[in-house]
Amino acid sequence: MGSTGEELVCVTGASGYIASWIVKLLLQRGYTVNATVRSIRDTKKIAHLLALDGADERLHLFEADLLEEGSFDSAIQGCQGVFHTASPVLVSVSDPQTELIGPAVNGTLNVLKSCSKAPSIKRIVITSSISSMIFNGKPLTPDVVIDESWYSDPVYCKETKLWYKLSKTLAEEAALKFAKEHELDLVTIHPGFVIGPPLQEALNITDSNFTKTALLPMTKASDSDFRDGVRLQIGKAGGFGEAAETVKAPKIPAFEDDD
Repeated sequence: MGSTGEELVCVTGASGYIASWIVKLLLQRGYTVNATVRSIRDTKKIAHLLALDGADERLHLFEADLLEEGSFDSAIQGCQGVFHTASPVLVSVSDPQTELIGPAVNGTLNVLKSCSKAPSIKRIVITSSISSMIFNGKPLTPDVVIDESWYSDPVYCKETKLWYKLSKTLAEEAALKFAKEHELDLVTIHPGFVIGPPLQEALNITDSNFTKTALLPMTKASDSDFRDGVRLQIGKAGGFGEAAETVKAPKIPAFEDDD
């Protein structure tokens, strides 16, 4: 399923780190993109999107609220595909249900409800997380292979207060159930810690925390490009991916692959 210049797709949370790369590469591949953001008046958060090659001709911005049912209807109508990336990422919460779990689950369902109203939709690609797979109390020994049979255990996540992991797990469960009931073609992608050059000027929570805890010590210890150090970490530890590569493989192929 390649673009002929006429395919219209939607990217939710388009000003985010991964989503910005999705938008950039979709435009490069000839797609027209409906991109949702919280506010089109927040010029600092959308300037990098408007500056992308092809944006003038094939990028359309829509305001949408994860917690407002029907908010995504206009952005998704007429689209062949949807890349759903919008989800709250908070390091510390006082009310996990209100601040993380509810928005993640209800936001995902609101997007899927909009998809179910659009007969043009061929496939939905949700950016989930490895967090929804590995937190179940099972030992992660060197011989363990984590595959599609692995799911994080909500009870375990609650007991250990892994609220972000719980939000991603419950959101994915809800998405898979809804997609099955409404016969939607849904693919979930599970990246680990994604790093690499941001397209936007402002760092998000993930970038900021990782920069403080990992990249700054790495660059202080060496004059080499920090990505060289990160690639070394990738080889030794796994679970990391550079943003552009995370989008090219497997996010966009997940939409374009007809199988």
